[in-house]
Amino acid sequence: MKRKFHYYETVKRKGIAMSTSKVVRERIWTKLHDVAKPDTRFHLNFAEVIPDFEGSEKATDLLVAEDAYTDSTFAFITPDNCLADLRRRMIEDGKPFVMSTYGIYRGFVLLEPENVPEGAALYASWLDGMEHFGAPITLEEIAKRGRFDLMVTGASAVSKNGVRFGKGHGFFDLEWGMFTDLGLVDETTPVLAVVHDVQLVEDQLQPSETDILVDKIATPSELYTVERRAKRPSGVKWPLLDPKQIAETPPLQELQRIQGLA
Repeated sequence: MKRKFHYYETVKRKGIAMSTSKVVRERIWTKLHDVAKPDTRFHLNFAEVIPDFEGSEKATDLLVAEDAYTDSTFAFITPDNCLADLRRRMIEDGKPFVMSTYGIYRGFVLLEPENVPEGAALYASWLDGMEHFGAPITLEEIAKRGRFDLMVTGASAVSKNGVRFGKGHGFFDLEWGMFTDLGLVDETTPVLAVVHDVQLVEDQLQPSETDILVDKIATPSELYTVERRAKRPSGVKWPLLDPKQIAETPPLQELQRIQGLA
C-alpha cells in the first residue's frame, strides 16, 4: 500500500520550501530520463525509485578514493539503485553496512560481508540479494554495534551547497532523525551523495528544518566538497508524524519504546 502521508513534505507545506523542492525535483526528473537506467519494478517512476544512471561506477570510483570511505568500518547505505556498485565494493572490501528496506516498512537490514559467498557480491548488492544475504537488525542492535562512521545516499537532486532532495517521501530525513536520537550519527558524521551530473543543482538552496546537508557529492565527472554553513537537524520530529506512518514503520515504534513514548 502506498503511503498517503510523508514526513518530508509536511515541513515543506509550512512555507515556500515545498514549491521550491517540487520545482527543482520535477526539473531534474525531466533531465534524468535521458541518463537513468529503468528499475525492474518502477521503470522510470522517479517518485518511487532513485534510479541507477549511466556512469554511476565512475562516481563510485571517486567516492571510494575518499578517506571517509577508506577509514570507515560501519556504514549506513540507502537502498537507492545508483548505490548498487558501492554496496558491491563494500562487500568486496569487507565493510559491513546497514541498509533500510523499501519505505522502511520492514525496518533495516545488516549485510555482513563474510556471509556473502565468493563471487556473489554483485548479486548481494542488489535489493533482492540484500534480502537473501542480509539479516534484519533493530535499532537497539545497531546501537550495540556502535556509531556509523559513514552515510551514503542517492538523491533526486542535490545542490552544490549540500541540500539534498529525495523522492519526496522524507525517508532519509526520518532515518537520520532516528539515528541522531540514538547517538549513532551527529554533525561530524560524513554524509556523501552519489548523483548524475544532471542531478546537481547550481542554485544555493535554503535547507528546511528537516533537510540533511551532505558533505560531498560524487558525480561521474567530479567530486564536490560542500562548505556547509548550516547545521543538520537532530531527532525525530514526532509532532510531524501521522499515527498511520508510525504504525507502518517498525523502527519508529521501537524508538518510541526506547524513549518511553509508547
